[in-house]
Amino acid sequence: MRLLLVEDDDHVAAALTAVLSRHGFQVVHARSGEEALQALLPAEKEPFGVVLLDLGLPDQDGYEVCGKIRKRSAIPVIMVTARSDVRSRIHGLNLGADDYVVKPYDPGELLARIHAVARRRTAGEDTGATPLAGLRIGPVHIELPTRRVSVDGREVQLTRKEFDLLALLAQRPGVVFRREQIISEVWRTSWEGTGRTLEVHVASLRSKLRLPALVETVRGVGYRLVPPSA
Repeated sequence: MRLLLVEDDDHVAAALTAVLSRHGFQVVHARSGEEALQALLPAEKEPFGVVLLDLGLPDQDGYEVCGKIRKRSAIPVIMVTARSDVRSRIHGLNLGADDYVVKPYDPGELLARIHAVARRRTAGEDTGATPLAGLRIGPVHIELPTRRVSVDGREVQLTRKEFDLLALLAQRPGVVFRREQIISEVWRTSWEGTGRTLEVHVASLRSKLRLPALVETVRGVGYRLVPPSA
């Protein structure tokens, strides 16, 4: 798998590249946000499977780079940074990052996270099964193959995680999904801070869809999707 490592510290990049190379990754190193964006331009080469993105870049903030990547590509992005506060994690995930790893980290854990996000992408694209045309919950139409959502014909722009969250709840309207289950299935993790991230994503969904009662909070348990006609 080709992997794009965005890291301005050459010593850190060299050590990480050595580890990744030993595990079969073909690493391309970008030292700035602009180098990273240029590396991701369409080309005849094999596409990248994952981006490891440091936030402290010399030319632009890693959050900005993540936003630009997400606008042009669905490639999995793992933020690797020393910023460990929950607010930073939430901000990164809201921008579309698939995972967030805090330095210092165990190389084994990082490798596991890389393989996890890569598996999720492959599972979503290469199952070989005939995809569902979509889901309709009242005025909300969810197109699963194209990942588009509309309300009464008005298209709504959602982040990757917002879409995944909505699609999960919409599969079983009226059924309560436990918080732990949602975090496991949408974020594929249970690390500290994700619970607050879930709350942020639910609030954002309600606001963007302009249907505050669509996603109901079941206190102490989780959330369920309530069709507007119910």
